Amino acid sequence: MELKKLAVWAAEQYAKIPVIEAVMLAGSVSRNWQDEFSDIELLIFWKQAPSDEERKQTIHQLGGKLLEFHPYEDQEWAETYTVNGVKFEISSFLTETIRQTIHQVTRELDVDPDKQCIAAAVQHGLALYGETTIEQVKKEVSHYPLELQEAVINHFSDFGSRWNNREALVHRKDWLMFYQVVVSVETNIMGLLFGLNRQFIPHPGFKWQRNSLALMDIKPDNCAARVEAVFFQEPSDAMKELETLIEETFKLIHQELPHIDLSEAARKASFVRPKT
Repeated sequence: MELKKLAVWAAEQYAKIPVIEAVMLAGSVSRNWQDEFSDIELLIFWKQAPSDEERKQTIHQLGGKLLEFHPYEDQEWAETYTVNGVKFEISSFLTETIRQTIHQVTRELDVDPDKQCIAAAVQHGLALYGETTIEQVKKEVSHYPLELQEAVINHFSDFGSRWNNREALVHRKDWLMFYQVVVSVETNIMGLLFGLNRQFIPHPGFKWQRNSLALMDIKPDNCAARVEAVFFQEPSDAMKELETLIEETFKLIHQELPHIDLSEAARKASFVRPKT
């Protein structure tokens, strides 16, 4: 069965539970980014805290096989199961929690990617049940505040002191630490570009990097290919490419948002630990 049709069928079963207010299709399928490895991600809006029996009810109705069943943690209930070989990833929240999280992002300017990904899921998700509720929360993420843009850019402009040791790491062949730094630097570059383009971060691990970059109007030339190539180049070449990407990203921010002073952040990012 096609993934969206399977998601609709599952939503029909969830809709039979009285304390469920809405069901939204999220993740890659909602954005037509799916491939042969994609699963179905559903965001469930609850009027009140669900019982374990209520959470398992739909799994039984679908003939699903439970893989993981997590207790309430970080304001979320989560479970994973398969139906006809297709994996379902379920994230359940109180409707009020979703509204509070969106408020924290859009009004309190919270830059936390875990919270931004909820805003992004709501913004791009597809309503499968409870259209009125989903329409209301979608209105709350229809505008990306300029103040949030500045907060995100300021947050991700700090590349950390380990980046300053890059030449030493390459010279010493400390590859484990070097590639940890590479991932951290690329994460910051992506964070800066999400802020610059006023887009909510869609995944706390910055998944869907290529797809996200394709939707950005403001970015370094040939950005997607360059950030991917970093992982396959010689380490010294990768280091130089990252230096150039950082420089170009700071330049774009200065061109588009000259009121944001990142001169000190740019200076720190360009600094290299000197040899003794």
